[in-house]
Amino acid sequence: MTIALTDPALIERFAAITGKQNALTAETDIAPHLIEMRGLYKGESPLVLRPADTEQVAAILRLAHETNTAIVPQGGNTGLVGAQSPRPGKGEVVLSLSRLNKIRSLDTVGQTMIAEAGVVLEKAQQAAAEAGLMFPLSLGSEGSCQIGGNLSSNAGGTAVLAYGNMRQLCLGIEAVLPDGEIWHGLRALKKDNTGYDLRDLFIGAEGTLGIITAAVLKLFPAPRGHETIYAGVDSPETALTLFRLAQDFCGPSLTGFELMPRIGIEFTTRHIEGVRDPLSEPHPWYVLIDITSGQSQEAARAMLEGLFIAADEKGLIRDAAAAETEAQRQSFWTLRESMSWAQKPEGGSIKHDVSVPVALVPEFLATADKAVLKAMPDARIVAFGHMGDGNMHYNISQAPGADTESFLARWKEMNEIVHAIVLKLNGSISAEHGIGQLKRDELAAIRSPVEMAMMRRIKDAFDPKGIMNPGKVIASR
Repeated sequence: MTIALTDPALIERFAAITGKQNALTAETDIAPHLIEMRGLYKGESPLVLRPADTEQVAAILRLAHETNTAIVPQGGNTGLVGAQSPRPGKGEVVLSLSRLNKIRSLDTVGQTMIAEAGVVLEKAQQAAAEAGLMFPLSLGSEGSCQIGGNLSSNAGGTAVLAYGNMRQLCLGIEAVLPDGEIWHGLRALKKDNTGYDLRDLFIGAEGTLGIITAAVLKLFPAPRGHETIYAGVDSPETALTLFRLAQDFCGPSLTGFELMPRIGIEFTTRHIEGVRDPLSEPHPWYVLIDITSGQSQEAARAMLEGLFIAADEKGLIRDAAAAETEAQRQSFWTLRESMSWAQKPEGGSIKHDVSVPVALVPEFLATADKAVLKAMPDARIVAFGHMGDGNMHYNISQAPGADTESFLARWKEMNEIVHAIVLKLNGSISAEHGIGQLKRDELAAIRSPVEMAMMRRIKDAFDPKGIMNPGKVIASR
């Protein structure tokens, strides 16, 4: 059982580890660490610690273990399920990893990078690019999210179709255990079959088993050819047929396949500065297709042209625009990646981050739309996402002029409707955002007693005092 941090002398002991300038106690300094992006969770904390290195993280956890003080690890504070937020009234200490921001090494032969937990994703991408390589993880928040948070949430993003999520992009980690011991697991091996895979226990654990302080990231050759097409289509069923065709034509060169509804395009062009619809006429649905080639730009263009001709012959595409410049390609992706933020000016939005088998995406969308609109006839459904891997962000926006508070009060009801359909289709209620506080109780309700017991045993084995991010993923004891 953790004890709320209220003792000024103990606060001083923690502050001595990082130095007082990196031990924040003033309300104005702490405030940015207490509110997450959606504003769903407003936390409280007496102290935010900003350690400079792994040794300081270890010293903090040794003291926390000794005094039963709860620790909440925090990266870029871009999470969407409240995993990074300290709970009100619990006296939990926030441990920010933002100062662990070094890229320790980059191996161009082995194509790996060792990055500390506080490295911003965009910085890791840039470092790889400067070495003629690529780190493929790409998210809308890549300018502020951090590698440690990406690992702790097993981040996905727009390139999972070709490269996998964060679990597949990591070879080894360095982590500090709840009692302050350091696990030096920075092995850059692509084959290592020596016992249990401890790395995978920490990836996706949302800071409940320990704190990741550094990781070995997998890099890839930079593409020599890159084509992006934005196309209007009739329906999700048509988009699925087009996806299958793209797989046939492009194989592993198909690196992205996103699905977007007309209403999402309207929200984004209305509220995001500088964004416009590349097509002159509106269409019910849109797809964004990315094709890369390790051979040449000509090879990528040939695949694109072949795909387009075949799709046109089958009547799959209403209209399309191919990016002719890098700036135009980025504008296409900005349209897609801004879709989440564009919903906020429209009022309340009830979010779902779900996945179903790729072949069932159209069935899921049709069934969910029918059920949601039956319960809330004036809802505006903004369903978009990574169709290539089955991950859809099924969001429900309030009607214009509706009372936002009353609308958001139906969050749980709408979640139950949508998640029941997802589970019936053998899907997941959390595809890439994690569990945190938002889905903790629902996880316990849908997972079998055996699964929950195994999770509890792992938690108790690593963190018997329950000091690591309590109340997240599984309930505190």
